[in-house]
Amino acid sequence: MTGTPLRVGLIGYGLAGSVFHAPLIAAAEGLALDTVVTANPERQEQARSRYPDVRTVAGPDELFGRAGELDLVVIASPNRTHVPLATAALKAGLPVVVDKPVAGTAAEARELAALAEERGLLLSVFQNRRWDNDFLTLRRLLADGELGDVWRFESRFERWRPQPKGGWRESGDPAEIGGLLYDLGSHVVDQALVLFGPAAQVYAETDVRRPGAEADDDTFIALTHANGVRSHLYVSATTAQLGPRFRVLGSRAGYVKYGLDPQEAALREGLRPGPAGWGVEPESLWGRLGSGESPVTGGGRPVPTLPGDYPAYYAAVAAALTGAGPDPVPALEAAAALDVLEAARRSARDKVTVTL
Repeated sequence: MTGTPLRVGLIGYGLAGSVFHAPLIAAAEGLALDTVVTANPERQEQARSRYPDVRTVAGPDELFGRAGELDLVVIASPNRTHVPLATAALKAGLPVVVDKPVAGTAAEARELAALAEERGLLLSVFQNRRWDNDFLTLRRLLADGELGDVWRFESRFERWRPQPKGGWRESGDPAEIGGLLYDLGSHVVDQALVLFGPAAQVYAETDVRRPGAEADDDTFIALTHANGVRSHLYVSATTAQLGPRFRVLGSRAGYVKYGLDPQEAALREGLRPGPAGWGVEPESLWGRLGSGESPVTGGGRPVPTLPGDYPAYYAAVAAALTGAGPDPVPALEAAAALDVLEAARRSARDKVTVTL
């Protein structure tokens, strides 16, 4: 991409803004991090220190007042602010990227999508784990027919955090849209829908396990997809022994993969995308493909894991803004995932299986 970089305003400089969005925006060809919005003086100083050319402002109104100087707004603020800030940005004439979950309900997500379409503006959702190394590898295996017809998909995003950390992500206030169902659940549900299409039925179990915790911290979601594939999805902060990230069983073979994509850890360490080896994991963590024996006892063959590629998301956003490609994650796809999350919440509350 050539020409003047597109100027990006980033709202929020907590975990999502500082660890994920800012470095990925700064590394993307065709994008320039112009302004960071945070009322926290320490975070303002951190942003200016790491990105010397960036401007900082205390509130989003200051950013929207300069809408004519920007080409994109990225919303990485707490979940409860996503809808009002995205609405304000679109009404100010600005394309928008929103961190997941884009909204608390599918109806709100569809309203945002309708507003963006009415204004002729991009509205994209940051579902970065579509570019995880294991997910990219599994997509390739499915495209190559290595597993045959898939019967069951197991996906785990598990952690061992016996003590709650507090903050809005673990708040029991429904307005905060906290808890693992909407946090990590947004990732595993999105991945399942991308791989196997729409869900026809949803069953879920959500629990609050840790003393002092307010929101769900141990959740299971079972999907029956319209094509018959069954997805079993686990998200937890209370898992003392972690299971495989993926276990996919088909008519020809199965694929089992342990360990998380290394990109988040690299970003947390302050590394930036770009150097050779970004997103690459050691051979010891490769998944195995085979049948008839456990991978733990040497069954199957190791499958080289494709490099993870979070930078591809913002590269696709830049292309979409210049008319050179589609929206990488349209809001209506995020709304479909929210349909599932809402059904899962109802299923767990009422102890029923929900038909979509």
